[in-house]
Amino acid sequence: MLKNYIIVFFISMVPLIELRGAIPYSQLPNVDLPLLNAYIIAIIGNMLPVPIIYLFARKVLEWGSDKKYIGKFFTFCLEKGEKGGKKLQEKAGRGLFVALLLFVGIPLPGTGAWTGTLAASLLDMDFKSSIAAVMLGVLLAGIIMGAASAGLFGALGAVL
Repeated sequence: MLKNYIIVFFISMVPLIELRGAIPYSQLPNVDLPLLNAYIIAIIGNMLPVPIIYLFARKVLEWGSDKKYIGKFFTFCLEKGEKGGKKLQEKAGRGLFVALLLFVGIPLPGTGAWTGTLAASLLDMDFKSSIAAVMLGVLLAGIIMGAASAGLFGALGAVL
């Protein structure tokens, strides 16, 4: 059982998969962890890299942007992040906190704590508010994925 909790923890740390993959994994018949316990472990695993991403990802991308083999990719990531961040900021205006929360919280491909934190860093959001928005977004995504994994949406569809 401990092995399954460790797997859930590490799955939730993987970019693009994150908690969105860890919670459904925890509910597989051969894993079958209690949903609340899996939710808590997945949140911890998903949030652990967030401060590191905020503090260092931009610096690493800027450092690597002029390197021979990785420069084009790093420059692409910086430009894409800045362009997307500016669009988000223009649309959200003063509601950037809520926009970041929803960006992270609605489980769609390419959204999540890693991407949201990188966007917050590129937008020069302050550390505390960006971490708070990402944390609330991760909590929301966990609730949505937990409900989906528990079959709530399928049961609602059958009733309606």
